Amino acid sequence: MAVMKLPRAMLIDMDDTILSAYGRPEIAWNTITTEFAAELAPLPPDQVATALLAYARQFWSTAEPIWRIKLGEARRLTVKGGFAALAAAGHRALPDDLADRIADRFTAYREEEMFVFPGAHEAIDALKALGIKLALVTNGAADMQRAKVERFALGHRFDHIQIEGEHGFGKPEERAYLHAMEALGVTAPDTWMIGDNLEWEVVAPQRLGIYAIWMDVHGVGLPPGSTIKPDRIIRSLGELVPAARK
Repeated sequence: MAVMKLPRAMLIDMDDTILSAYGRPEIAWNTITTEFAAELAPLPPDQVATALLAYARQFWSTAEPIWRIKLGEARRLTVKGGFAALAAAGHRALPDDLADRIADRFTAYREEEMFVFPGAHEAIDALKALGIKLALVTNGAADMQRAKVERFALGHRFDHIQIEGEHGFGKPEERAYLHAMEALGVTAPDTWMIGDNLEWEVVAPQRLGIYAIWMDVHGVGLPPGSTIKPDRIIRSLGELVPAARK
């Protein structure tokens, strides 16, 4: 395969691109409902987990951007929604206080289990050493996302840190990409966008002429019937480093 010319700049997502953060939610929900099995009985934990995951996916498919800033509150709403769906199906009504405790435990669990993907730091450092300008472009609340930047030693690795909650706008708004490129002093033809969200890191950037790379860390492939066409698909940031591609 021919070695592709590297860009002047890269805009890189954080969650589930650099960090293992929110991927595989079915595993997390099953873990948490198992912890609360005694209080959920006689409902099996896996049945509750399935209901919570289904409601959460429904909620996030149409959620307004503000809920990304109020993630803890959104999770409480989705657990209560999942409980309501179970009750509507004829199962026993589960109390709101239990919903809140499960949602808060889910949030804490996600934080506990978060880690940097192997080789991510090294790949970012190698790209920076090659003279590529780097921007971290992440959605979410200011305090939560800034804490991750500090916790996982990302701040010094980027020329520009752009957090939705700090700037007042985020992906897939055009200005999120335009602002990051302006901060780096580059234009769309000079820029790659890398991330795991097909809408935020592929569709929206491609409209602006940015080369869009989809991070498929678990190797699941594009959703069946998807019409979205990333310019490239990778499973780790290390694949972007020239030595790793030879």
